[in-house]
Amino acid sequence: MRSPISAASAEKSINFQIDHQCPQCGAPATFEETERLFTCPFCKVKSYLLSRGCFRYLFPRKSKSVQDLVYVPYWRFKGMLFSCLSKGVKHRFIDASHQAITSDLFPASVGLRSQALSLKFVTPEEPGLFLTPRQTLDDVTGLFEARFNARLTGPIYHQTHIGEAASQIYSPFYVGKKIIDAVLDEPLSRKLPPDFSLDKLEGGPPKPGFTFIPAICPHCGWDLNGSRDSLVLSCKNCVSMWFPVKNGLKKMKFAHLPGGNKEASVYLPFWRIKADVSGIQLKSYADVVRLANLPKVVQTAWESQEFRFWASAFKVVPQVFLRLGTSLTLSQPAGRLEPELPEAPVHPVTLPFTEGIETLKVSLAGFMKPRRDLLPALPDIQISPRSILLVYLPFQEGHHDLTNDALQLSLNKKQLSHAANL
Repeated sequence: MRSPISAASAEKSINFQIDHQCPQCGAPATFEETERLFTCPFCKVKSYLLSRGCFRYLFPRKSKSVQDLVYVPYWRFKGMLFSCLSKGVKHRFIDASHQAITSDLFPASVGLRSQALSLKFVTPEEPGLFLTPRQTLDDVTGLFEARFNARLTGPIYHQTHIGEAASQIYSPFYVGKKIIDAVLDEPLSRKLPPDFSLDKLEGGPPKPGFTFIPAICPHCGWDLNGSRDSLVLSCKNCVSMWFPVKNGLKKMKFAHLPGGNKEASVYLPFWRIKADVSGIQLKSYADVVRLANLPKVVQTAWESQEFRFWASAFKVVPQVFLRLGTSLTLSQPAGRLEPELPEAPVHPVTLPFTEGIETLKVSLAGFMKPRRDLLPALPDIQISPRSILLVYLPFQEGHHDLTNDALQLSLNKKQLSHAANL
């Protein structure tokens, strides 16, 4: 699985680097934050990186001393926030960190360190006291949302995060007679209160947030293929595709729409989701035409044409992400789907189907009309997914854009390459 849009063509990455080693031979290796499929340059073995709850990282300390060493946890959140308002859907990209405990003794966030320094995976062998997080991820994202929502006007009918990457970052400190930042080996300006005791800090040994599994097809034992940041891997031997679950890989359904008369330059992945919608009438394409107030005369055949939501299965800037999903949902691409990978290159899947499900209400809010009458009912509308299919759609590569004339879709190649930072 390869894409003609190289991540190397993107602007400087804001993803952080993680120093680790090959799980097979132990050779040193550096991972991108978004990297999942790792091929060791020394032993050539492919491994797939799975998270356990969330990925946990730490900043390396300057000194080798472990006396009074304490690691303070921080939540790091990166993703798109969509808010459904009376005037439409507003969006914002968030990349922020916040302390996962409640203490005035330590910095409130890690600042820009995660972009400037290489991190390490937390492992059980790591010495030091790892403080127990007391603030949940929901607590911290609520703070980020509150800052953004303060600038919005009018009621918020629905709000969701798309493409979020949440992790814990542990920053090291020496806590003795004073607090020393172990990254810089310099004291903090804050003074310890007279009654402070290290014994009052709750914590213990670290919990690992990752594991490696062999990138081998569970069905036939063949090597799996994919891009370094791909969340879905393919097996060319038995023509299957696999996505990560808690303890391994699970087979998934997929297909592609042939390119027609023109040979496609690249295929982009999308989630096609069939769902039950309560609160409004939305079962057929005819219902879509009426709900979106499209300038079309409803045809009899449309009453029996099943409706499905569409959402991008790859990261792209929020405004383009919303436009692509809404356009495909309104056009309802038709044609015979082939249950195999196309011959042309395919773009990697970088958004899981769970994120596709999260977009459904946002997509609905984007095309319901009149908004003034329908959006207030959005909180009461329930959308229950019934089936999901990964579909690759063909695009022609031009000098600046990728286009699909039949679906009247276009995507600037720079916007796609810059998505490596999302």
